[in-house]
Amino acid sequence: MKALFTSMLQALARGEGVVLCSILASSGSTPRGAGAKMAVFSDGHTEGTVGGGAVELESGKLAMEVLNTKQSLVHGYCLAPNEVADIGMICGGNVTVYFQYFDAQRETDAALLRGILELLSGNQNSWLVYRMDEGCVSAMGVYDDAHGLRFTDCITPEELRPMLRADAVTKKGEPRYYVEPLTRAGYAYIFGGGHVGAALVPVLASVDFRVVVYDNRPNFATPEHYPQAERVILGDYLDIGAHLTLTENDYVCIMTPGHQADREVLLQAMRSPATYIGCIGSRHKIAPTNAYLFANGIPEEDLARIHAPIGLDILGQTPAEIAVSIAAEMILHRAKRSGTAKKPRGEG
Repeated sequence: MKALFTSMLQALARGEGVVLCSILASSGSTPRGAGAKMAVFSDGHTEGTVGGGAVELESGKLAMEVLNTKQSLVHGYCLAPNEVADIGMICGGNVTVYFQYFDAQRETDAALLRGILELLSGNQNSWLVYRMDEGCVSAMGVYDDAHGLRFTDCITPEELRPMLRADAVTKKGEPRYYVEPLTRAGYAYIFGGGHVGAALVPVLASVDFRVVVYDNRPNFATPEHYPQAERVILGDYLDIGAHLTLTENDYVCIMTPGHQADREVLLQAMRSPATYIGCIGSRHKIAPTNAYLFANGIPEEDLARIHAPIGLDILGQTPAEIAVSIAAEMILHRAKRSGTAKKPRGEG
């Protein structure tokens, strides 16, 4: 997401307009849900996705028209065959896409993109806010608790706050409002930057987890080893609190070089409110690890918080395969936590 908005800001700096395609609503079986985004540039190339297939193809064509007219618009696509506005897909759903023109000559457009990038680089919950009048988006801004609503005054704080929930929400009526999460507070901490940890960093970063690597080995704990990590910490596994504080928004992946270090990090993580705690290792490791935690004051009922062995069971063997299984489990946890978990989507 950060790369998409960075590219958009760079296009404006070059004096080029750009169109942001955003799914505002979807129903039935659709490739992507609300919040999916694709930027279309003046040379025809795109970044991001609104689901692929015919929806993305048609959206790209319409975005090029918007680049010429410089007029933002909202357009709906029907994914059911033999229906009005049929675009040849058989998913059986409907998608509403907002095509927003960003003008290189409007400083407010560049300011909005800079504000979005600022939030994407921070550690807070934030939202995109749209106002729609008679089916057309008339204003767009961002909201976070520290700054409130910025770049628009299209809605009062009292009206907006009830809409600030984890998944996208629309307030019907006239005017109509659409609010979607932009960023979520919290980090994904990887304790142990070995083969699996190094493979996990780019996978998690690619699905919008903000990754921090923690290792006690000076030759491992360097930013050059993990370019997609936001931070790399050199620290003692016996005292992770000297370098960080785990919150209810944080994810913990434990994969240090040794079982004892795993246990020590796990014990400290279990004393925190971290939303996800996973530990690598075989099933034979679980019983003695649980006994160690119980002996050190962790209630037996709390042991169910631990994902061990970490990751979904996809029979993966290589570090890359294990990384995919861990990321999949974390994505599932995030979706369940935010209330956005839905049935699997297909491309139609």
